[in-house]
Amino acid sequence: MARPIILSNGELHVGLNTFGEVHDFYFPYVGLENHTIGKETSHHIGVWVDGRCSWLHDGSWTFVFSYPHDALVGHIVAKNQTLGVMLEFDDTVDGELNAFMRNIHVVNLDAYDKDVRLFFRQAFVIGDSASMTDTAQFLPNDQAIVHYRGRRTFVISGIDDQKHAFDQYTIGLFGTEGREGTFRDAEDGELWSCPVEHGRVDSTIRFKLALKAHSSARVHYWIACGTTLREALFVHKQLRDNGLNDRYILTTKWWYRWLRPAEKVSRKIDPAYRELFLRSVMLLKAHIDKRGAIIASTDSGMLNYWRDAYAYCWPRDGAYVLWPLIRMGYYEEAYQFFDFCRRELNSGGFLMHKYRADGAVGSSWHPYVHDDGSVTPPIQEDETALVLFLFGQLYRSTNDQRLMKRFYEPMVVPMADFLASYIDSSTGLPKPSYDLWEEQYMTTTYTTAVVYAALSAAADLADDNHDDGHAVAWRSAASDIAEAAQKYLVNHDRDALYKGLRRHTDGSYEPDQTIDLSSIYGAFMFGLFSADSDIVERAVQTARRVFNVSPDRPGVPRYENDNYRRRNPSSLGNWWFVTSLWLAQYDLEKGDVASARKTLAWVRAHARKTGTLCEQIDPETEEEESVSPLSWSQAEFVSTVLDTITKGTSK
Repeated sequence: MARPIILSNGELHVGLNTFGEVHDFYFPYVGLENHTIGKETSHHIGVWVDGRCSWLHDGSWTFVFSYPHDALVGHIVAKNQTLGVMLEFDDTVDGELNAFMRNIHVVNLDAYDKDVRLFFRQAFVIGDSASMTDTAQFLPNDQAIVHYRGRRTFVISGIDDQKHAFDQYTIGLFGTEGREGTFRDAEDGELWSCPVEHGRVDSTIRFKLALKAHSSARVHYWIACGTTLREALFVHKQLRDNGLNDRYILTTKWWYRWLRPAEKVSRKIDPAYRELFLRSVMLLKAHIDKRGAIIASTDSGMLNYWRDAYAYCWPRDGAYVLWPLIRMGYYEEAYQFFDFCRRELNSGGFLMHKYRADGAVGSSWHPYVHDDGSVTPPIQEDETALVLFLFGQLYRSTNDQRLMKRFYEPMVVPMADFLASYIDSSTGLPKPSYDLWEEQYMTTTYTTAVVYAALSAAADLADDNHDDGHAVAWRSAASDIAEAAQKYLVNHDRDALYKGLRRHTDGSYEPDQTIDLSSIYGAFMFGLFSADSDIVERAVQTARRVFNVSPDRPGVPRYENDNYRRRNPSSLGNWWFVTSLWLAQYDLEKGDVASARKTLAWVRAHARKTGTLCEQIDPETEEEESVSPLSWSQAEFVSTVLDTITKGTSK
């Protein structure tokens, strides 16, 4: 499932799989309209040498992936010893133009001349649709192939060192009528040159290279994108006429400029974490759409095994991505995200489960009718609360009065009013909603903590806005929640914090004794309980004992008996980078630098060379589980490293 190389400009977003082939191709939003979903739509690359053909995914190639510069420009080295050929890819998405570009260095590793033919196969399912109504055509005047349907157009072309375009092409069908795709036509080294097809269509182009012994040549390949043919052809002609080198330079410079705040901060951190820190920051940026949505993960591999993928904007995930960025001074991304949340805010003052990048409500498995008989919005209340809390963080960081003018009345007030009113009269705690793990309908300690912090932040914002009535009401609501938490959420029997309270049909509540890392994290991070309090200290000790945490194995699951993607039923659950880093943040809060460093080192050891972090690690095999990269995992690593600075422990 992993995508070791992620490339993006906030509109065009490309994920390369472990074979260096295009597997995810999103346009015109990050995370929305993936035009290459599934194995059969991977953009295959083939090499034909002296009568033998090999595809990069056929198991005969070795790969090394990296981001060699502080820019989102990927480098892939693919080597086939049998063919005696090495391919070096420099890949990027242009910083200004909607174009995916590949600069391929083709190297003859042997001491004799070779006839080398390089094939690029494109297979789109345009618009994320099962409708077989795409068209592909050869454009002779432009020396290009165009794939299009409706308002989505992709122009494919390339040139070699001598600025010659591809010498052969063909267009055909795949996944229908018994057709596998045009890449099969390439395996004899020749293409049939069919100029047009419609339906479920693919295309393949060829570059023919005569390589002397131990020599090399370059091929420059691109996909230009647009909402019309005219728009895509404009981008194509820019690349064809001016070449790719200038575009690579401009894109690299753009990333250098954007990364300056993070690079400045990185000088203060332990050099052992600097590379992963900067890679993580770039990967966070790659998951942010220009219109404000922040996507959890664009790895579509989940679709092969589950009903849906992670390419949505969860307000919670977005807030956690922004938190470290705000700390480093990245305010524009935060402004766009809050504008996105303001636009999508429900009239009741809450945010929904998740959203598409265009703002439409995303898919959900949460019902309006719940097991306890109640009828309430199918929400995770912490998502609304966390967005409100983080807005307070942004305002404190900037003191920008324009934020108050734009967001206070349309976003802060309805959010805070909702949180202050969504209280159970019998407990004084927030009413049940779905937990942050999206599984349990209950009043959780974590959600309670975030609501408390959000209302406290809102009260401070009201003070600054001279809104005395709301300031008093919201601060009073926060105080009542803190008092109720002391009464209902402390589990003295297990020296822990309850996961939460589960409501029965008769309106009564029963505590859930499951050890859940979110309870601990929420309690100390959002100030519901002090990190120095006996209950939090005992809760951390209990969690470490229950999960058998050791210096060499600091990974922890989300909670006891977490079944999500668990392979071994006897395991307590897969290790999550997010929860493991939460414990490291607690360690830093308490001044235990040594333990935090061991967790950071463990995370670094389980990151890919490109810096991508997945969601989970199998505790037995220590293999990746679920999507990779996960923006929340990258964000918590960045946040934890930043904590080593703020706590004065960077060295």
